[in-house]
This record gives sequence, C-alpha cells and structure tokens, in this order.
Amino acid sequence: MFLLSVVLLGNPAVVLAEQQVDDDGGGAQGNNDDAAANNNNDDAAQAYYYDNEQNDGYYSQDDDSITYWTDYALFPKRCIVYDNVDVVVFSIHETYYKQCQDTPIGTYITPVSKFLQGYLQYYMQIQEDKGNDDYELPEVADYAYCTRVVIQNEEYYLQIGCADGNSLSIAVNIYSDNTCTTRSVVDGYDDSNIDISEIQLPFKHCQSCVMWVDKNDDEIDDMFYENRKTNAPLCSTAWSYKQTCGRKCLKTGLEKEVKDGWNTPDKVLLAILAVFGFGMLVAILRKRQNMSNKDALLEQAAMSAAGLQQAHVIGIFVLIIIVITVFALLQLKNITWALLLIMNTALFGYLMKLTVDSGVSAGETVIGPDGTIIHHAESEDSSADSKNDPNSSKNTGTYHLPTIS
Repeated sequence: MFLLSVVLLGNPAVVLAEQQVDDDGGGAQGNNDDAAANNNNDDAAQAYYYDNEQNDGYYSQDDDSITYWTDYALFPKRCIVYDNVDVVVFSIHETYYKQCQDTPIGTYITPVSKFLQGYLQYYMQIQEDKGNDDYELPEVADYAYCTRVVIQNEEYYLQIGCADGNSLSIAVNIYSDNTCTTRSVVDGYDDSNIDISEIQLPFKHCQSCVMWVDKNDDEIDDMFYENRKTNAPLCSTAWSYKQTCGRKCLKTGLEKEVKDGWNTPDKVLLAILAVFGFGMLVAILRKRQNMSNKDALLEQAAMSAAGLQQAHVIGIFVLIIIVITVFALLQLKNITWALLLIMNTALFGYLMKLTVDSGVSAGETVIGPDGTIIHHAESEDSSADSKNDPNSSKNTGTYHLPTIS
C-alpha cells in the first residue's frame, strides 16, 4: 500500500502512462469500459439533480434559458462538498461592465467536473480567437473527467474536485468507483498531490461570459460574432447543470474570515482607535478640571440653550459606546468603523476647542478678527485696580525710593 501511495500521489506521469497502457492494451473492451464510466458519471450527476428537486425547498429546478450571453458575467465564489458531491458555488450577473458588483440573477451550484469542462472550453476558445491554434491544454486537464487507473492490479479513479481545507482551490481526488462519487483514501489522504496549478479555477474573479479578442475583418466571417454571443462555454455549461443554492448551501464552506468577521488587521485597527479615543477622553476630563469658572458657565449656558444637561451628554456618550460594542460583536464592520470614526472625530474636535479656550484664558490679550487688540477681562480689572491705587507707580508716574535711616 505504501508503494501504491507513493506512485499514485507522487508521480502523475506514471499515472497517465499507466492509463494509456490500459487504454491501448485493453482494445475495444478498454474503450467500452471508459465510455461506460463516462456514461455512468453523467447518469449519476443527473440522478443527483433529480433527487435534490425534493430537498425541502433548498433546490429548485430552473428551466429558464439564455440565448445571448454578450452582457452576462459569472462569479465563482467557492468550491464545497454538498450532499457528498463536489460543486462550485457561483452567481450569474446580467451586466459584466459592473464587474459583478450588481445584484445577481441568482446563486447556484454546478458539479466541479462540469464547471471545469466549461472553463477549459472557454479558455481554448480564447486561445483560438488569439490565433494560438497549436495551443494544447496541460495533461492534467484530463482529470476533468473520471479517469481510471490500474496500478499493481488495484483499480482507482481520479477526478478533479474540491481541495481539502481550502474552499478556493481544486485538487485531483481519489475515488473507488467508476462514477467518481465514492471517495477512496490512500496513505491517509483522499486528495492526490498532483500539481494542477495550470488550470486552477478563477475563484473570486468576475468572468465575462463572452470574451472578445481583437481580430482583423479578413480573419472572421459573418457568423463569428453570432457564434460567440450564443456559444459561451463557461456560462452556458454552468447554467445547464446548475441547481439553486439555498440557505443551507449558502452557509456551507464559508471562509473563516467571513465567519469570524474580524481578522487580525481589523482587530489591531480596532484596538488603535479604541486607545486613541480613550486617550482623548482622559485629556478632555483633565482640561475640564482646569477650566476657569467663566468658561464653565459659558459652556453650561450653551448646553442649556440646546436643551441639554451634563447628565444628558454623559448618557448619550455611554449609549454610543454600547451601540458600537454591540455592532462590533455582531460583526457589522462598516457601521462599526463609521461610528468609531465619528466618535473619535467628535472627541478630537472637542479636545481642540478646550485646548484653544484654555490658551486664550491664559493670555492677557486677544487679537480680534479686525486686527485690534482686545484686553482680557482679568487683565483689564487688574489695570483698573492699579489705576485707583495711590501707591501705584503707573498712577503717579514717580518711583519712591526707600527711606534710609
């Protein structure tokens, strides 16, 4: 078994060579077996769809057809195992120029094998339009179909499906049956380590159903554009084999970041904003303790004019903190960021006001908006007192020397 796992998991060239020997050496019988395997695979897929028509409303058969795919787009979301079938979750959009940011027609699932076959045809069509007639898909693309391999008299089947532990990647899975529906484990793994990086599906990328390539007029005939509008391999294949992705399906295979809500950078930024806000709050409290009686009375009068008391302001601030905390726990990022920024901006503005007011109170003069010098009230009072003081040097204009006895 160890030797089998090394050969099967470590050397895709040996697997392909062994498959070729089986096909050539088996003659008509080998070809018939492969054809039967493919037919059985299609039958199994169809049976899967019919069985799920009665799945408590999570799936519904949709017979709508689309003739022209010119403006449509497809957005592959993730690869999941749903009801023991490897499927691609995707959405269809009516306007590609919006880059799949508009509301989709719906969210659906299609078996990975069918989705991948459509994607490979889509890619080959683009290469053909570019004039790359000699281009050939990599050998690993053969695993888009259920492929039989025989090694040391043991029979296995390989087909591309979802990768273990990564919903945004595909891998060559190992099966024990010719319909590629029953997983088989070799050396503790049901995924082979065959490199398929050359044909990874474009998850999280908006794909235009029709990809236009610049061509000279003498290189195309009258039916070229009509053919491209109606023959959209990726979208039409995914649409043909689709099933609606219901509530249970939409929750399956969500990325850890989506479930957790706050990732590490988000948490760091939250901590920074919270510390910054707390620091400004402490500075505001200190400024208010050192506020002059006159400034305190003016501020109290302003709050009273607005119909507020100091207790009201404190209550509103505490309520805002509670609301932000609740939204953060509910993982509602956008509104949490917005409230945090608004609160910090308000605290910063109030702190700057207190700082400016304290600076004005400490000075003796203020320069008015017209450039004139306005004497501070306390400074004016002290000047008046010194004028009325008979011993003031400013009042008499003389300086009295001390008497020496």
